[in-house]
Amino acid sequence: VIQTTGVCNFGKLNYFLGKRAADDGRVSRYPKIDFCKDPGIICSSKEHKELKWIAGMFYWIESLQSYNERGWNYIDELHKFVDGGMSDHSFINGVSGVVNRGCHDPPCGTGPVDGAHERAGNFQKVLTTLR
Repeated sequence: VIQTTGVCNFGKLNYFLGKRAADDGRVSRYPKIDFCKDPGIICSSKEHKELKWIAGMFYWIESLQSYNERGWNYIDELHKFVDGGMSDHSFINGVSGVVNRGCHDPPCGTGPVDGAHERAGNFQKVLTTLR
């Protein structure tokens, strides 16, 4: 699961899926959960064990799929990767950079991607399994 961190990410999760949505009168999947007050609920909830998956997917959709910075657009890069036979490491390297460091071309001022080699290897294992 993608790690959810930072005030902004928890705030967005709360705004769209949590207590804030319910308080504002919008439909909320988790109307009693305040992700801002208790971000640990994502991992500790016994009632909503799916929160780990939901939080990861929310981050993926909200932050990664919409990523479009300095000439690197996630959707365009995904199409290039698929059309190119899914063999180039530049796609997973860019995605790993966005997820782990906030940019597609690390170190981005925050350092290198943690476990870049392992991420690429795991990605390749998944692709091999799915083929």
